[in-house]
Amino acid sequence: MGPTSRPSRRSRGAVTIDDVARAAGVSAMTVSRVINGGRNVRDSTRAAVQEAVQQLNYAPNSAARSLAAGESAQVGLLYANPSAAYLSQFLIGALGAAKRLGAHLQLESCVSDDPDEQAEVTRRLATSDVDGFVLPPPLSESKPILAELEAIDLPVVTLSFAPPQDSGLNVRIDDCEAALEMTRYLIGLGHRRIGFIKGHPNDIASADRHQGFLKALEEAGLDAADQPIEQGYFTYRSGLAATERILSGAQLPTAIFASNDDMAAAAVSVAHRRGLQVPRDISVVGFDDTAVATTIWPELTTVRQPIADMADAALELLMSDLKRRRAGSKRRGAERVLAHELVVRESSGPPPAPRKPARRSRSA
Repeated sequence: MGPTSRPSRRSRGAVTIDDVARAAGVSAMTVSRVINGGRNVRDSTRAAVQEAVQQLNYAPNSAARSLAAGESAQVGLLYANPSAAYLSQFLIGALGAAKRLGAHLQLESCVSDDPDEQAEVTRRLATSDVDGFVLPPPLSESKPILAELEAIDLPVVTLSFAPPQDSGLNVRIDDCEAALEMTRYLIGLGHRRIGFIKGHPNDIASADRHQGFLKALEEAGLDAADQPIEQGYFTYRSGLAATERILSGAQLPTAIFASNDDMAAAAVSVAHRRGLQVPRDISVVGFDDTAVATTIWPELTTVRQPIADMADAALELLMSDLKRRRAGSKRRGAERVLAHELVVRESSGPPPAPRKPARRSRSA
């Protein structure tokens, strides 16, 4: 079957998939199947579509392909991460994935801890015709938000949450293993007194990182009670306060492991203010490998969490789930655990050598 008509190129606007469909005498859906390499298309039909595409010089973008295939979606993205560096990388990944997959993002911030306000923000965004949600931390653990989405049966992909139950969708790294590796690295350098700054107390990833730290101490036969451990909240300011408490103790640690880069950068600042050189006098390491890790001096040793890739994977999971729903398939859970990496830079080194006691001069 050849093209039934050969319309002249539009004088205004780009050639659309409907133009190709009319030229080939098929539906837009069939054109989409051919463009996307679908199998259930007869050879003669495929040839007709390919000829029309060539004649009309049609160049579909990814969004157009997805829209034609009925795979486009409005995605609600609720965010409230206290780290601007984390949020920046997450949005870069989400926007790139949305463009590739034909999704349209609707961003909404929700900084309130009030359950009623969180539920209200969720309902407001849900009524704006979104097809599904992506929730980066800490909102990925918000019970009011998750309960609201469950009540209205909208799919949601959480980030850095616990392994999903039943039909849950989640993307994460192994935070416990990553913190374990970092602590082993410090112990391997010779550190035996290591300060630790915990992340937000309501954050699952924060608890996992703390658990990894404690596990490494136990492996090495070190008593956790001997380590100065302070509470932080993933913010620079909380890192300042936690480091001040750690360095005000009677015995200084030789290293500090902060649960994110913002707090690690704060630890470096406090150390410098107190006249300590990093890493000669004290090592400081972080977590995430956000932009701040390479914009301070010395550059941070940290755990690289592929934040942009995690956002990309979240959008892929959501679009796949929506496609199954539209096809009438049963919902099923899925999780992607992405790889992390220990990145060694200038902020870490062996502990300072113990000072030798001054020799007593012999009296004449």
